[in-house]
Amino acid sequence: MASFKPTRIQVYPKLGEKVTQDTLYWKNYKAPVQIKEFGAITSIDFSPLAPHTYAVTASTRVHIYGPFSQEPVKTFTRFKDTAYSGRFRSDGQLLVAGCEDSVVRLFDVSGRVAIRMFKGHTKAVHVTDFTSERYQIMTGSDDYTCRLWDIPNSAELTSYREHTDYVRCGTTSKLNRDLFFTGSYDHTVKLFDARVDKSVMTMDHGQPVESLLLFPSEGLLVSAGGRYVKVWDLLKGGQPLVSLKNHHKTVTGLCLGSNGQRLLSASLDRHVKVYNTTNYKVVHNFDYATSILSLGLAPDDESIVVGMTNGVLSIKHKKSPEDSKGAVQQKRQPAYRVFVKGKNYVPKQDDYLVSKPVRQHLAKYDKQLKKFNVSKALDIAMEQWLRFRKSEIPMAVIKELERRGTLKNALAGRDERELCQLLSFVIWNLVDPRFTAILTTVAEMLLEIYQSTVGMSSLVDRQLLRLHELLDKESECQQELMEVLGMLDVLFASAPPRKEVTLPGDSRANGLALGDAGTHQPQLQTS
Repeated sequence: MASFKPTRIQVYPKLGEKVTQDTLYWKNYKAPVQIKEFGAITSIDFSPLAPHTYAVTASTRVHIYGPFSQEPVKTFTRFKDTAYSGRFRSDGQLLVAGCEDSVVRLFDVSGRVAIRMFKGHTKAVHVTDFTSERYQIMTGSDDYTCRLWDIPNSAELTSYREHTDYVRCGTTSKLNRDLFFTGSYDHTVKLFDARVDKSVMTMDHGQPVESLLLFPSEGLLVSAGGRYVKVWDLLKGGQPLVSLKNHHKTVTGLCLGSNGQRLLSASLDRHVKVYNTTNYKVVHNFDYATSILSLGLAPDDESIVVGMTNGVLSIKHKKSPEDSKGAVQQKRQPAYRVFVKGKNYVPKQDDYLVSKPVRQHLAKYDKQLKKFNVSKALDIAMEQWLRFRKSEIPMAVIKELERRGTLKNALAGRDERELCQLLSFVIWNLVDPRFTAILTTVAEMLLEIYQSTVGMSSLVDRQLLRLHELLDKESECQQELMEVLGMLDVLFASAPPRKEVTLPGDSRANGLALGDAGTHQPQLQTS
């Protein structure tokens, strides 16, 4: 008795990923190192000086990690509530952080106790940064204010209350000690000058602003909020330069890499996208396990550090040249002797041939097909499509049912939920050229079987309307393509025929004299 032949799943070729220099560059990182923190990681900041340690703000602590350490080399725990926005000064000697209790604390990196405490805000402080002269601090709070503080005197210098919602991000100018930017949940980005008592520039982002980034030249400002990343031209009065919408959820972090040639954005959709700052196109994408709250990139792109909502800190280090060479050596093919081993062995007369029967493992839908349960086989294939979005599996089962002549029986007898599932599959894949022929047959059978039930179920009627709209759009598209094809046929038909052109002064064609091409014969020479 012949054994049952499993359903053959046709494998379709996949389009290969376009390999560019950016792809090779950003894939040259080791496997990520993951560290569990005490809470959601809200801020990551790298020290501007070597060895480029970085501060991680999570829960009620600020940890400082070394460039290759998996344990914090320093921890600041003098916070009564959740800490925010741990930032290094430009010389790497001081660190400032805000807190949920509205107090701003200043730490010496070599110590543990806060050397200054700035009190004046009435709500949580989410934004802190040092000015370029290094003796002043800018802060932003949920009390709608942003303030400047003097470090030596622990005194407030000035306060601005122009925002109408929480101030959640900000940055200071590295070229001018009096300029700083703030972003708020009132959808605005404001530029303040400490020499005047009000903002000097306002830009409307259109969404609650989550992060700000200033280019090194300080001619461009990048704001992130909602699904949008927007670039503003400050030299033209804050005019919008470009708006990027490549994320599916709120963008939470921004940073620059490759000496300002690449822009990185992190989002709650678990992706970090890399943009080319010349044309602002996505050149690479990183995927992570959960939503991302903070992003940091070491100088010279040596490390990518990402903080996530579940408290996991993910660190990727760039591979060294030795690691890259080792990876290439590991891909070496097996030696020739591995393939020829045993090929020349000649069995002897007394040898016994041991054959082990191979057990056939059938998929669930094949088991039902073997039992001639065609409806159950189709149900199982559709479940796998919903679970894995692999259209090849139900398509292979449908083709097998059509070959057996039992496709109509498998489609009949469906309830409302199963019929909607079948119609959804048809709508999803009908315009795919690989499946159009067989799914057209399936759609005709479904309409023939269930035409008497039209109007009895709102869900089924909605799916049928979607199918009708899809067919209308596809027919219009095909009609337009046929019109374009007709235009091309007219152009090709009216084109003049190709003519052979003889170069001037050339009396020969293909090495033969004109007029003698058919009569030229070789002659023998006689001496």
